[in-house]
Amino acid sequence: MTPTRIGTGFDAHRLVDGRPLMLGGVRIAHARGLEGHSDGDCLVHAVCDAILGALGAGDMGGHFPSTDARWKGAPSLRLLESVARLAGERGYELGNLDATVIAQAPVLAPHIGAMRAQIAQALAAPVEAVSVKAKSTDGLGAIGRGEGIAAQAVVLLQRRDR
Repeated sequence: MTPTRIGTGFDAHRLVDGRPLMLGGVRIAHARGLEGHSDGDCLVHAVCDAILGALGAGDMGGHFPSTDARWKGAPSLRLLESVARLAGERGYELGNLDATVIAQAPVLAPHIGAMRAQIAQALAAPVEAVSVKAKSTDGLGAIGRGEGIAAQAVVLLQRRDR
């Protein structure tokens, strides 16, 4: 078994009316929320895909297909807990996570600490192992026009001590 594994993840969702905005497991006051089969939390989805990639276990679509009614409206942190269990079953735990949310609005800085805490709890990891940053595109492109939000993540998994 390889002692460390690295994975990357990316996700983006359109902002739509009539949905709450969930990012990093935190409900954020905003006029629109992220479209998706689950709660649309693109940050948590990017983290899930990064872990699944590190494990060589495919992506979220393979584990939580949008055709499966069980995941309709599901909290993305529940999906992340499932992915973390899979990593544990394969003998790995989080070494560290570095994630970036790309959004023009709302301002995310006040929510970063809560996002880190929620993600760390779902991964059964210390909050110090979880980094979340927020960036804007300064008005460039679809994200800059406020049409959606994207996120990317990189994880390092370490073999657990037995």
